[in-house]
Amino acid sequence: MIPTYLKPYHTNLSNLIRLGRKSDGGYVIDKRVINKTNAIITCGLEAEWSFEKQFQKYNKNCKILAFDHTVNKKFWAERFLKDFIALLLLKKIKPKQIIDVFKFLQYLAFFRGKNKHYLKKIVSTKINNNNQATITEAIGQNKDIVLKIDIEGDEYKVLKDVNKNFKKLNLVIIEFHNIKKNLKKIRSFINQTKLRNIHINANNYGQVDINGIPQVIEMTLINPKKFKIKNFKTKRNYPIKGLDFKNHKRGPSIRIIFNK
Repeated sequence: MIPTYLKPYHTNLSNLIRLGRKSDGGYVIDKRVINKTNAIITCGLEAEWSFEKQFQKYNKNCKILAFDHTVNKKFWAERFLKDFIALLLLKKIKPKQIIDVFKFLQYLAFFRGKNKHYLKKIVSTKINNNNQATITEAIGQNKDIVLKIDIEGDEYKVLKDVNKNFKKLNLVIIEFHNIKKNLKKIRSFINQTKLRNIHINANNYGQVDINGIPQVIEMTLINPKKFKIKNFKTKRNYPIKGLDFKNHKRGPSIRIIFNK
């Protein structure tokens, strides 16, 4: 079971929409933010931008600014070699799998024009000016943004920076890792932030401990100054059928149970 302070505030189910894949890379957001968002700031990209791509189909004026220092030429070369060998060994035979071998071409097609990918690591304090950026620097002069953070454990270092930019935020998606170890940090963030949690999902790539605490959770928080939500916690069960899907399709589904 997880603490009740992680329970989302109630929002009408009709306001919720899933964007991106029906697996890892897809997220549930409030659809009201879509047409009022000028930019998505993506912190942590890897080779997955289905959320950003679908969001931009609904709002063609929205730009995508992604920050990930690991998605470089070496990353793509190693990925292509691995996938191409799998293709030759007939381990990738489905049409989607074959297309995915050439993901780099999709990357080049998507990240051009107003969509940018910066080879910079998101940090709390800069040491190297060339390949690092803080959340504040990533946001820059942009307003009315969706901030998406999946930086494999470093999210705890940038939470204060997230709160500093509250007025510029429409919505924030954060993937929290090693939950049990960092519950105090998450609670502190929840208590201090003006953002309101409206959705939670357990990522089943992470395990669940004997106390029922998932290792990884995905949380969606909205700016209540811009989008009206209910002032009470939801009684809804998670995962939500039709909105939440397993990150790892072959893994077990994780039901979220809150402490009473």
